[in-house]
Amino acid sequence: MTQLLISVATIQEAQLALENGADIIDLKDPSAGALGALPLQQIQAIVSHVGAKRPLSATIGDLPMQPNLLLERVNLLSKTQIDFIKIGFFQTDDYQSTLDALLPATRSGLKLIAVLFAEYQYPKTLIAAIKHAGFSGLMIDTAQKNGATYMDYYSKEQYKKFSELVSKQGLSFGVAGSLQLKHVAVTKKVKPTYMGFRGGVCVENQRGLSLDVDKIRAIRKAL
Repeated sequence: MTQLLISVATIQEAQLALENGADIIDLKDPSAGALGALPLQQIQAIVSHVGAKRPLSATIGDLPMQPNLLLERVNLLSKTQIDFIKIGFFQTDDYQSTLDALLPATRSGLKLIAVLFAEYQYPKTLIAAIKHAGFSGLMIDTAQKNGATYMDYYSKEQYKKFSELVSKQGLSFGVAGSLQLKHVAVTKKVKPTYMGFRGGVCVENQRGLSLDVDKIRAIRKAL
């Protein structure tokens, strides 16, 4: 069964997600970009509040693909005892140097999630390289939060093929990026590991506004 990931920015939002069916609680700052990072102190507070009740993920932020910088941020975030660390794969000519730099982190047991953006074109070998680098999973998201979803960039056949490639590598597979209730039925057909929501579970579908409990419950039911 596809799991429900809800992105939150505060302890109060984390508690609402807990109470209304979230399987995974994701920590991010919606005002700071596609994968905006919360301050480490705030992440630690939410981790302490949620404890072992749900798996928790957090992002290192919208950062350029600079290997040493990404490794430094991963190591800092790991000190909060977060379960999964999300890394955005922004555009570059060289993803392999970043993957090589992060190999010690995955070998130490850190669970890293690669976030690929639907707007970008990636090398055909990248999914296999992500697996080889020891990542735990891969997500499709959107870099521009303008209401477009992966469906504006992928045909149904492309989405299915992408999912199959991820599955063949034994990686978990998440789908996010401006998703709403109306997108659930078609998205879950290829059985992603989880679907992620922020704007689609907020008041007026605006990711910077407060969570809407009724929307979370409706999506929970649809999954």
